[in-house]
Amino acid sequence: MTSTDLRPARPFGAVGTAVVTPLTEDGHGVDLDAAQQVAVHVSEHGNDLIVVSGTTGEAPTLTDVEKIELSRAVRDAVGPEVRVVAGVGTYDTAHSIDLARAHADLGLDGLLVVTPYYSKPSQAGVIAHTTAIADSTDLPVMLYDIPSRTGTALSYETLLRLGEHDRILAVKDAKGDLQQASRIMAETGLAYYSGEDALNLPWLTIGAAGLVSVVGQVAGELERLMLDAVDRSDLAGALDAHRRLVPLVDAIMAKMPGAVAAKAALALQGVLPHAAMRGPHVPADTDQLRALADAIDAADGIPSCDPTRASV
Repeated sequence: MTSTDLRPARPFGAVGTAVVTPLTEDGHGVDLDAAQQVAVHVSEHGNDLIVVSGTTGEAPTLTDVEKIELSRAVRDAVGPEVRVVAGVGTYDTAHSIDLARAHADLGLDGLLVVTPYYSKPSQAGVIAHTTAIADSTDLPVMLYDIPSRTGTALSYETLLRLGEHDRILAVKDAKGDLQQASRIMAETGLAYYSGEDALNLPWLTIGAAGLVSVVGQVAGELERLMLDAVDRSDLAGALDAHRRLVPLVDAIMAKMPGAVAAKAALALQGVLPHAAMRGPHVPADTDQLRALADAIDAADGIPSCDPTRASV
């Protein structure tokens, strides 16, 4: 009998969040207890995938030791049904391989490998870099295509080549080329995950496996409602969830850096004790906090914030 289940393969789960990295109040250290609290919070609010040491996690400012300890702490905090993926990509191939190997024995479910940033390598260089990292451990790999930050996009031909690798299973896409992605999904086994919150619904409707969100730290349950509605071909339900998310996406992704907004939102909700950042980021100012608090309070079905915390 022919299956009527049209859901895509989901090698890294469906609803994911790139979590913040809680710091000590002076910003000098990583607060591992708070990191575990955030991990439990998002796993209890619609998420079955957690990405640590991503851009939202201020990865460029973390030491290798901090990244490894963070991954271990988050893995220990959530059950086996929640996938944990660690960002290990840098602009240095040898360093990225060392990071990948250091994470290999932590019980993780995969590695996030961003396109090398700043140096703007050729596509041949990107392929060599990414393949070397994928070859360095037995962990599955999710590519991260975000040319607005790296300066280099993964080309169609590069994605075809990388899709042939046994351990490269997915792409987190913040490039927004839905036409290219549609071709890649049709021609390879690569699964796609939306890496841009404003495009989560469009991605899901063209066959993306899921999403890796920033807003999911605040609105994971709404994102789960949207994905579940797409799975059952309920366009009206998906649109309703999408439209409820729009003010939050705008407040978190368009008014300040996503890492700043996400950490501020968690502090406003009482999940974090404060919203300390590590330079070059600075915490949200009073006006940004008020706007963020208003957006959280206006969202139906989202844990509201404590207005007395609008100065975190």
